[in-house]
Amino acid sequence: MTTAKDLFIISVDPALERPVGQGDLSLALAGAELLDLLDAGTVTVDGDLVVPGGSSVPDDRLLAAAAAGITRQPPHERIEDWLWRRGRDLAAAYQDALEEDGELRQKRSGLLPFGPKEVEPVDTPARRRAVARLEEGDPVLASLASAVGLDGERSDGEPRPGDETVTTVIATVHEAVMELEAVRQRRTIENTAFANVWRGP
Repeated sequence: MTTAKDLFIISVDPALERPVGQGDLSLALAGAELLDLLDAGTVTVDGDLVVPGGSSVPDDRLLAAAAAGITRQPPHERIEDWLWRRGRDLAAAYQDALEEDGELRQKRSGLLPFGPKEVEPVDTPARRRAVARLEEGDPVLASLASAVGLDGERSDGEPRPGDETVTTVIATVHEAVMELEAVRQRRTIENTAFANVWRGP
């Protein structure tokens, strides 16, 4: 299993108090993919640029798709731009892949048989490994989980990976998630103001 798949599995834990936003999760999954590609030597990071590394192609099909999307020629893509481009609808892609692999199953929410469908993790060795990795304090997975609010309130006390490049990627994920939240808040304010105009005095 990849870091991205581990992150998705723990993000749909039925014990969570509130669901993880799909936009937040997609950005974090893109960051997790980038970290997996770094670990495999498929890419490197030069400052804040994603640069092709070795020619190895990951076995995982989603990681292979991510690797195929790397900008091969200068100017290379910035980490932030990679997150926004690769992250588009990425949570849905991971849900489909994990359902296909038997790691997730659909369930009905609420009491009605025709209620909206949700997914929950199946108790597989992969799920147990993902949970154990988080519980053991893996700094990479813990920091990505923090970015999407899985540890409750975000704080400066979260585990910090030792590698400077890894830290740069994770910090960029956090910034992108905060930027997305700012966009959401701005839209909420604009929509409220628009509704008030139509409502009138």
